[in-house]
Amino acid sequence: MPDSDDSDNEGGLGNVNRAVMRPPGHSGKAKRGHLCFDASFETGNLGRVDYISEYEYDLFIRPDVCNPRYRIWFNFVVDNVRQDQRVIFNIVNFSKTKNLFRDGMTPLVKSTSRNKWQRMSKKHVYYHRSPEHRSNFILSFAFAFDREEDVYQFSICFPYSYSRLQMYLAEVEGLKLSHVRRELLANTVQERLCDILTLGHTTPPGASKPTKTVVVMARCHPGETPSSFIVQGLIDLLVGDHPVATELRKYVVIKIIPMLNPDGVFLGNHRCSVLGADLNRTWQEPSQWGHPTIDAAKKLLLSLDADKSNGLEIVLDLHAHASLFGCFVYGTTYEDVYRYERHIVFPKLLSQNAEDFSPINTIYNRDPLKLGTARRLLCSQLSDSVNTYSLQVSMHGYIDRHGEGLISYTEEAYMRLGRDLGRALFDYFKAMQVIPSTGRGPQAPSTTTERPPRNQSTDAELERYRLTDSATSSSRTESPRTPALSGAPRVSVLNMSQLARGGHQLTYNRLRARRCRSSHQDTPGKMPPPFSS
Repeated sequence: MPDSDDSDNEGGLGNVNRAVMRPPGHSGKAKRGHLCFDASFETGNLGRVDYISEYEYDLFIRPDVCNPRYRIWFNFVVDNVRQDQRVIFNIVNFSKTKNLFRDGMTPLVKSTSRNKWQRMSKKHVYYHRSPEHRSNFILSFAFAFDREEDVYQFSICFPYSYSRLQMYLAEVEGLKLSHVRRELLANTVQERLCDILTLGHTTPPGASKPTKTVVVMARCHPGETPSSFIVQGLIDLLVGDHPVATELRKYVVIKIIPMLNPDGVFLGNHRCSVLGADLNRTWQEPSQWGHPTIDAAKKLLLSLDADKSNGLEIVLDLHAHASLFGCFVYGTTYEDVYRYERHIVFPKLLSQNAEDFSPINTIYNRDPLKLGTARRLLCSQLSDSVNTYSLQVSMHGYIDRHGEGLISYTEEAYMRLGRDLGRALFDYFKAMQVIPSTGRGPQAPSTTTERPPRNQSTDAELERYRLTDSATSSSRTESPRTPALSGAPRVSVLNMSQLARGGHQLTYNRLRARRCRSSHQDTPGKMPPPFSS
């Protein structure tokens, strides 16, 4: 069940390790039905289990290493179950009570015989104040184990481990493509690799070279796993032969730092590094010893900005949000009106490409409490021509624009958002005339077949490290909702200012495809009706 079986067991720091829950007074060998909890694996998190009764267990999230403030991420397995055994799990020590569980989010579950993550049914999950727990908010969920031989895994969101990233990058590197280069940005405190992937054509001396640079960063906060799926979707698009990717690579160099906090990811932290530091509050004065990845990333950005031949244009810091829906952007306000109008162009174009974009949650500000973040610091230290954003995506789902209600994200949906991000970059640089307009843009594959709904997952879990676009880009069909892939560009330089001022009505008018929600699959184990112990 876990992503990695690291022999040094370092991922189990402070986690329960094969803890068997025996009834009071019972001794000897554990019987079937005496649940065994384990989180001593990479990305695992479960600090303590209290036996309340045969049917009820209190679970305690392990705080981030060296920082007791953050207790959100959980990821653990349960085995030694009895056929049709019914239980109630209470997660009792969340550090953030204002979260998406208030709005209907439910834990994820999978088992060894059903190896695809699925959301639990809402009618068996309760987020409430508990008098038995000092009136604190707790998450209670009822579950029935239907197969004795299975091992069941529960998590707050789709795990994406350091080992999985290394396997994926090794696969990309193994393609031996001339326009893909993998390099080491820095070693972490625990000597793990912080990689940087450069995508763009290398040019011989005297030839024209790409004139603009984009930097994308992710997983500064370990528990924000959706950002890793977005990065993988973006890389899948850019390494392939899709017309958007080939045009982007001709004129733009894209540098991707897929995991800024490998130590925290490995240990199963939610927000902090191995030393207990929130790395997204250390950008003002990063320590080469305590925050080596942030220190290296900052030096890289400053050097790219100083070298005007690179033309650093956009810096994107990817995050996941635990209390809001959809994907949205945090930007910066500027006194210079032209710079502000130019700054909001890319989010507008992203809203045209991503159907889950939430203009309501998009914010532009200069919050003094965020001075140590990448977005706030870099917008003041980099050149005026550089646009720095935080791209946020919900850990749960998004509100459908066509009245179909809330749609939960899947792994494939997050990766599709990464591909939408690549299309938005293409539209942006075409609007800025970095990518020349030839009257007819790159031709997309035939759009006669409707694009699969965003909430309909493929077999990405079974083919875990498949390059989703690189192998199929020549035959994959696209929805009519992405007209930038065929015909003239949607935004010209002449009407760019109109786009910046035009509000969000322009966004909705451009959306053409209506999706159909796929039917929900049954979760592992038939969920029991609510019952009391």
